[in-house]
Amino acid sequence: MMKLWMTVDVADQQRVLLWRRGRYEKLLLPGRHRVSLLRGNVTLESYHTSDLVMARADIKYLMREHAALQEHLVRYATGDTQVALVYRDGKLMDLLPPASELVLWRHVDELRVELIDIAQDMALPAALLGPLCKSLNVPLLQKARALVYSVDVPVRHVGLLRVNGGLQAVLEAGSYGYWQVGRSVDVTLVDLRVTETEVSGQEILTRDRVSLRLNLSASYQVTDVRKLASMLKDAAAYTYRVLQLALREAVGTRSLDELLEQKDALNGALLASARDALADVGIGLLSVGVKDIILPGEMKEILNQVVQAQKEAEANLIRRREETQAMRSLHNTAKMMENSPVLMRLKELEALERVTGRIDRISVYGGLDGLMNELVKLRSVAG
Repeated sequence: MMKLWMTVDVADQQRVLLWRRGRYEKLLLPGRHRVSLLRGNVTLESYHTSDLVMARADIKYLMREHAALQEHLVRYATGDTQVALVYRDGKLMDLLPPASELVLWRHVDELRVELIDIAQDMALPAALLGPLCKSLNVPLLQKARALVYSVDVPVRHVGLLRVNGGLQAVLEAGSYGYWQVGRSVDVTLVDLRVTETEVSGQEILTRDRVSLRLNLSASYQVTDVRKLASMLKDAAAYTYRVLQLALREAVGTRSLDELLEQKDALNGALLASARDALADVGIGLLSVGVKDIILPGEMKEILNQVVQAQKEAEANLIRRREETQAMRSLHNTAKMMENSPVLMRLKELEALERVTGRIDRISVYGGLDGLMNELVKLRSVAG
């Protein structure tokens, strides 16, 4: 038996497009519907309004041809320099790029669409930075990454904002976002902290043609960000090159002896030479110093021999001075004893004491006179 009618039940959050013989006929709203089958084959397309977006490709045509659809659907379109923010129940849920359109179901949730002209102001409002660039909504985050350039500038850093290759602004520490549709946006971070650098393993000839290997260390800090941005691409590489050339110039105009004896003067010359060159590009040189002066193996042996000979000569000089002083002291003592018989006798007794102190046993005959006259022959003292 041929079926003449069909019953269609539409749920509260459901909408159904009814097609007959391939042509759109009407929209079925929530409730029970009785659909006649006598006028041709019927096709039903069901949509859930929780999806909010009506994604059918020809929906724009259907809305234009069937005005009744406009009571249940709303269409939004953006211009070439506009984006649209779609809010649902107060929460950002979609981002519409320029020159595009979006069709949404009406009367479903609290719906708000905000159009933004990105040609007038490319900076993203701070209130949108988190919801767009740090959203947990993955589809929304992917759209935002294609349309927004975001950057975090750390503390003690600045950001050089360049738009279409030209310096636009210097950004302080914080989070920033910019619409990058129709323009090239880039931010370069510049560290304002003191930076340590080293120039190592430099092989340089001194003025007296001695080959040395030197290591240098320095500390510097960016002082003028705009000047640096306008004149340099790589501050670290430029600083290294300036220090390297200053070191070669300073060492090449000095002899080996001058370098070894006047290391502080070398450091001062390096600082004065490199400081001006770096100041011209916005970099302040704080300190510079030669860490190591390394001699070739043969030169090191020769220098060690020279130092050893110098130390031996100094030791011999000191020894001769001490011997001379000792001889002078002995001479003075002898003259005093020659002029003083009592002092001479005391000196002889002192010598006798030292000698007898090393003898285990002494036999004395003749009493004190024998001790004084026989053991030690004292010279006769005149009157």
